[in-house]
Amino acid sequence: MAILMIFIVMFAFMFIGMDIFVSMAVAGSSYLIATGNGPLSMISNNMVNGMSNISLLAIPFFILVGELMNVSGMTDKMLKFSLFFIGKFKGGLAHACIVVNAIFSLVSGSGPADAAAISPILIPKMKEEGYPEDFAAACNAAGAVLGPVIPPGIPMVFLALITNLSIGRLFLGAMIPGILMALCMHFIILLKVPKFDLKPHEATTNWKAFCEVLRESWLALLAPVIIIVGVLTGMATVTEIAMVATFYIMFIGFFVYRNLTLKGMFIAFKNTAIFSASIMALFAVAGIFSYMIAVEGLGAQLIALIEQYNMSPTMFLFFCNVLFIILGMIMDANPAMLIFGPLLLPIATKLGIDPTHFGTVMICNLMIGLITPPVGALLFLETKISGLPFEKVTKASIPFVVSLLVAQAITTYVPWTVTYLPNLVFGVGG
Repeated sequence: MAILMIFIVMFAFMFIGMDIFVSMAVAGSSYLIATGNGPLSMISNNMVNGMSNISLLAIPFFILVGELMNVSGMTDKMLKFSLFFIGKFKGGLAHACIVVNAIFSLVSGSGPADAAAISPILIPKMKEEGYPEDFAAACNAAGAVLGPVIPPGIPMVFLALITNLSIGRLFLGAMIPGILMALCMHFIILLKVPKFDLKPHEATTNWKAFCEVLRESWLALLAPVIIIVGVLTGMATVTEIAMVATFYIMFIGFFVYRNLTLKGMFIAFKNTAIFSASIMALFAVAGIFSYMIAVEGLGAQLIALIEQYNMSPTMFLFFCNVLFIILGMIMDANPAMLIFGPLLLPIATKLGIDPTHFGTVMICNLMIGLITPPVGALLFLETKISGLPFEKVTKASIPFVVSLLVAQAITTYVPWTVTYLPNLVFGVGG
């Protein structure tokens, strides 16, 4: 009963507009005061311990990589490279929206970062070619969902740190599901585009033009290669890889492209500090919730409940997906993972579900929440960029949400889509 009251307190504070980490901290403190199950001094101790893991540095460095690419103009070069391949076929620009988001995902790890970098460029282009404004905004919002899914997704680093899962296995495990999500969105575009009266897209696709666009963009495209090769080879930790990628972007921005300014650096570091601080605050309060769950034996109670009703892995995954869809609609993914990840992962493992598979299912599901109301961060961002009403962008996003749910169902019930690449590279159970 005590743990139930704590969750009620937390969601009540969130409902009235308090920051999530404040709501969690107040709820945790209330638990200790009400039950006397621990000294209040453990709050400060856990907050310090929660942020003392050196691996946490990977998160701000991956965020900084995306920010530096935005302010240095490298995002534009990657976009130009992707647009080269759309040719003159109808709907090519909408398909390019998904492709360029997938490519940029390899360095940003964040959906909002993808949208903020790409949408201001693509939405006006799509309007010029005759795409409906709401479809253009919805397409960009849906494409940006790939940011946290295709490695190196920041939520994967977050989940790995709070559950002790392998970051490398999570990165590789999310690769095929990310491609599935992209293919399902391409299918929606194929269905929608014939209904639009689009202007023909003029594109030069000869060998000379390809060499020119490759010459301008190959150094920017090398950034995701550095990250992926580093993860696959294990030559460095994920934190070290993130640092190398950051210094690589800074070097070519300053000395090769020469369009990374001190003002741009300040903007990138400021945005990184703000975003990173919100994540670190969650890690600071994570220990309080972990302590409550352990003291109350909530994990053991859930396992006993599942055994009592003889729940199968298939049914467990179904209920988890429903839970994550609801959570994605009402709260951000990081606190949802923080609260329920360490609680549900041991149960999934006990039922014989591969831990990497379950973690990837959780991440992919929660990322769909980025384009579902009422808390869909990408919907609000695209509303601001496009100038359209929130309701209009939300309605236009529904077909993309359906396509992502189809991809989620495949990922959930075909474990091979997640486990194949990690097992290939690291070995079974490696």
